[in-house]
Amino acid sequence: MTTLTITRTAGARPFADTLTMLRRNLLRAVRYPGLTSFTVGIPIALLLLFVFVFGGAFGAGVAPGVTPGAAGRAAYLDYITPAILLFAVVGAAQAVAITAAMDATSGIMARFKTMAISPGSVLGGPVLGTLVQALLAVTVVLGLAMALGYRPHAGALAWVALVGLIALVTFAVTWLCVAMGLAAKSVETASNTPMLLTALPFLGSGFVPVQTMPAGVRWFAEYQPFTPIIETTRSLLTGAHMRSATTAQALIWCVLIAVAGYAWSRSLYRRERR
Repeated sequence: MTTLTITRTAGARPFADTLTMLRRNLLRAVRYPGLTSFTVGIPIALLLLFVFVFGGAFGAGVAPGVTPGAAGRAAYLDYITPAILLFAVVGAAQAVAITAAMDATSGIMARFKTMAISPGSVLGGPVLGTLVQALLAVTVVLGLAMALGYRPHAGALAWVALVGLIALVTFAVTWLCVAMGLAAKSVETASNTPMLLTALPFLGSGFVPVQTMPAGVRWFAEYQPFTPIIETTRSLLTGAHMRSATTAQALIWCVLIAVAGYAWSRSLYRRERR
């Protein structure tokens, strides 16, 4: 009788429970400023490093006809900004992997299972919280890029599409990182495993054109998830013509990653931790 009552109560208020877990996630971000600063700090450091240290030389490679120096830095800032925005998304997702591992290894998640809480809210709340944090981080990084001289040429519809794409990418990568956090045996492992995702923008079109890479690396760069996502983001920001095939690849990758991450997370959540 007790079990039936709990099930009905949990099923009757999934929205309220999700909001509660969302609030918990946002409060945790405030109470653990190290994780929050990591989300914004790493992309900012990368932006400044690559633009002011390497940009003068790299800019001549990404924009033919541009001379090294100030013109090269400006051209490279235009090229690299979309990739740095996605670094902010990955950083936010890494943070949720750590918090998921903290809940799982400390027994808090096991306690949630015994309470009259909608099961989906335990994982869904942190995902929504990460979405909020990622959008704020992307806004900060984009604001810094514009302060350095970056000038997007997106129209109103392109901005709406860009926000939707960033939200979809965040949603997908966050579910994957939640699963990584739940699968980790310790918080330390959970902080390291998602770092594999940070290598993908480097091994794609985020920092240099894939045409400049050796054949084997180029093949991987062309077919890995982040390349079409970066190219679509770049097209939306610059107002350039978007290739339908590239956009379709980006959306398909996001859906596949989201579904796989969600299914993996739900499976791990239902599993008894030993």
